[in-house]
Amino acid sequence: MNCRWTLRAAKGHWMVNIIQQCSHGSIGLFVPPSPPLDPEKIRELQRFITLSKRLLVMTGAGISTESGIPDYRSEKVGLYARTDRKPIQHGDFLRSALVRQRYWARNFVGWPRFSSLQPNPAHWALSNWERLGKLYWLVTQNVDALHTKAGSQRLTELHGCMHRVLCLNCGEQIPREVLQERFEALNPTWSAEAHGLAPDGDVFLTEEQVRSFRVPSCRCGGPLKPDVVFFGDTVNPDKVDFVHRRVKEADSLLVVGSSLQVYSGYRFILTAREKKLPIAILNIGPTRSDDLACLKLDSRCGELLPLIDPC
Repeated sequence: MNCRWTLRAAKGHWMVNIIQQCSHGSIGLFVPPSPPLDPEKIRELQRFITLSKRLLVMTGAGISTESGIPDYRSEKVGLYARTDRKPIQHGDFLRSALVRQRYWARNFVGWPRFSSLQPNPAHWALSNWERLGKLYWLVTQNVDALHTKAGSQRLTELHGCMHRVLCLNCGEQIPREVLQERFEALNPTWSAEAHGLAPDGDVFLTEEQVRSFRVPSCRCGGPLKPDVVFFGDTVNPDKVDFVHRRVKEADSLLVVGSSLQVYSGYRFILTAREKKLPIAILNIGPTRSDDLACLKLDSRCGELLPLIDPC
């Protein structure tokens, strides 16, 4: 699908026009091909979940592709496969006001769509597992807040959340929606047409469009940054220690929608292996830990998880 949306000022408020041209269903736009569901594999996952009493689930970008958010690495449909664009680097964002201006201009345009995306059946299934006492803890590598929207509470957002913004100087946090209003007030006549969407809500703009975009600062004068871990940054050590403790308290680990290529998530698999926990992986395509798993399933998260009885 080719998505294009235009953000423009109209009668004192901002409007988003979205034009979509689909060669196939939008649900499958960012989901790589997968084989039909295997009844035996479903039974194996059901047995795994039934035997689990303190289940820890770790999710990655693959759980959100069915909500319309692309991942980075999937063959043919991931961001790296479809474009030559790379995610923003932490050091570049800190060093350059121009980089921050470009980032925020793109994020401003992409935010209305990104923030409106909703949980899919996989998110709702995990929330239900928690409600019924099956899920002990949920760790997500995603920054899209879809688990929160689905009602998950026993949750650690390993890489932060795009719905929060923090000041790099004083540390004050504000909701991303509040910053959107400030952007609108500073740029009442600015308009831009954007193409594509990244996992962090970023879109594609020309340098000419970016040049006139005005970016607000914190009340203290410091620069603002999404409360997320950019590439090249590290996860807060206290958060890492917290998740390690949850893994050690668990009796099994289920990975959902992650290739585990990034060490920030992979390290918890190593902890689970040291504790001799059974590991199951639900992900379309190979992962870094396939050889450590007692069960590997190549299926859509939103298609398979709702079939599992958590009781």
